[in-house]
Amino acid sequence: MDSAQIDAMLEKHRGKPGDLIHVLMEIQHQNHWLPREVLQQVADTLEIPFSRVVRIATLYKTFSLTPRGRNEVHVCNGISCHLRGAGKVMEAVERATGLKAGETDASWRFSLEAGACLGTCSIGPEIVVNGRHHARMTPAKVEEVLKDYP
Repeated sequence: MDSAQIDAMLEKHRGKPGDLIHVLMEIQHQNHWLPREVLQQVADTLEIPFSRVVRIATLYKTFSLTPRGRNEVHVCNGISCHLRGAGKVMEAVERATGLKAGETDASWRFSLEAGACLGTCSIGPEIVVNGRHHARMTPAKVEEVLKDYP
């Protein structure tokens, strides 16, 4: 996301401090992370302290202050998914991507996260890629799912 895109997106929120979370979510969705200079730009545009922007950006797990891959892969490791084989699914995702939880690959294709519960216990184990749920995952299905995300 270049500076002109950020400027255009922020302009519609100028002077509206109540739009902070919405603005951060828009930027995160487009850019996959929140660089420090963009956080400062948000603070200036919304006319709120930089410390408040940073506090919100670090409070919510949905925001990242480090670069993320184009495709964010979340593997549920909650108790229901764990009992249904989530550990083996995570191992398969790690093999397929070459990543461990919390890492992003060098080509910026994937970022991998493990989540305590993704809220869909009845369809686990599951992985979520870019917000899309893939239910009843098995290690054998992992590569087939991930190949659809360039």
